[in-house]
Amino acid sequence: MKSDNSIHIVTQALRDLIASSAPGAQLPSVRDLIEKFRVSPATVQSAFARLAGEGLIDPRPGQGTFVRQRPITGAASDLSWQAVALGAGRHAGGSMQDLLALPPPGSIPLSMGYLPQDLQATELLSAALKQIARNPALWDRLPFEGMDLLRAWFAREIGHGNVFSPHEAIICPGGQAAIASTLRALLAPGSTLLVEAPTYIGVISAARAAGITLVPVPGDADGVRPDLLEAALHETGARVFYCQPTFANPSGALLSELRRKQVLKVVADARAFLIEDDWARDLHLGSPPPPPLAAQDPNGHVIYIRSLAKSAAPGLRIAAIMARGAALARLRAARGGEDFFVSGPLQAAALNIVTSPGWKRHLSTARNALAERRDALVTALRAEIGSDIGINVPQGGMHLWMQLPDHVSDTALASDLARQGVLVSPGRAWFPADPPGSYLRLTFAVAPSILREGARIIGTAIRQRGDRQTE
Repeated sequence: MKSDNSIHIVTQALRDLIASSAPGAQLPSVRDLIEKFRVSPATVQSAFARLAGEGLIDPRPGQGTFVRQRPITGAASDLSWQAVALGAGRHAGGSMQDLLALPPPGSIPLSMGYLPQDLQATELLSAALKQIARNPALWDRLPFEGMDLLRAWFAREIGHGNVFSPHEAIICPGGQAAIASTLRALLAPGSTLLVEAPTYIGVISAARAAGITLVPVPGDADGVRPDLLEAALHETGARVFYCQPTFANPSGALLSELRRKQVLKVVADARAFLIEDDWARDLHLGSPPPPPLAAQDPNGHVIYIRSLAKSAAPGLRIAAIMARGAALARLRAARGGEDFFVSGPLQAAALNIVTSPGWKRHLSTARNALAERRDALVTALRAEIGSDIGINVPQGGMHLWMQLPDHVSDTALASDLARQGVLVSPGRAWFPADPPGSYLRLTFAVAPSILREGARIIGTAIRQRGDRQTE
């Protein structure tokens, strides 16, 4: 609600400025508006997006934002009727929009969820697209389940006896689309979804948009607690549990070997489904992680999701859902009615890079860099804040989960940092219910020099918050 109010305030102030300005006049920059209204960059970007949708501004990348030349009409547009027609919204989209907003130039982006450009597989993708351009047949319609060879690659990647056949894989336009499709296929509006606490913000957003009730199941450094999962399944009657057992986002937790067996047994005994979001399997920063839960599931309880956007590049919107039995039929029906099929050239590009000799070299380079950058951020934070700071140092992925002192509000601290150009993600957005404390999610994918500067500013901001508390 506070985020929505801030967007409204900034939007209305800009409307007033536009009304008093001549067409073509340049509006204040994002940085100037952040300073003036003491809001986050995402809030300003959301205000600009609303004004662009109303046709009031003309954003020009690299130049600025300008008042749009307005056509001569008899009267100003009245869009107020839309509020009644649309009714109450189901999207709690503010936090998701904050993460998706592009960082302003010169900022320190510690909130992003993808590899930075220097670690992306851009050379492999460029070479793949040049090769694909010679095959015009790829622009024709494809089976809605996806290209057979790409489905076969995803199925083989699970290994351990080929749990899924290629025909049990469905290609989707990215991991978020795969999650949203799976929720709609398995859960009716008003039903209950169990999730880890904290959990991926994208599943919170997708579930709320679908009218699904979220119930959190707490975990610790070893992942979700099987005893609490069993109790939640029993008490709620839920039949679906979403989790990231391998380097969970945001906590970085790796579900222990013992708990993997226990969680699978709990789910099987409840005759429930487990949605396994294996987003970070390619990004282990030490020893390879245990096999997916799906590899140990003989009876079709696990719905498996794997994406390439995190390990290759954000624009490679390719993922797969794998399932068996009636659940697969439900997923096919859901996917077939949503976007028909994923672009053929994009699927061919994905297949080209993951089967090329350079793919393993790319992953090795990215892992080594991420491990170095993780250690750089942890060292810098501990030097700035103290060695007893609550940080979960993950063995994979690209995020640190940091617990703040009790007197420091995560949202207030994030606002303080945004005004200084450091973008972080407040922890409360990653909890579907009340958080047990104050946290930040910090991405360690950017260059070490940027991480060290970010840590310095974070440390100063936390100390200043503590000084205010004692005044």
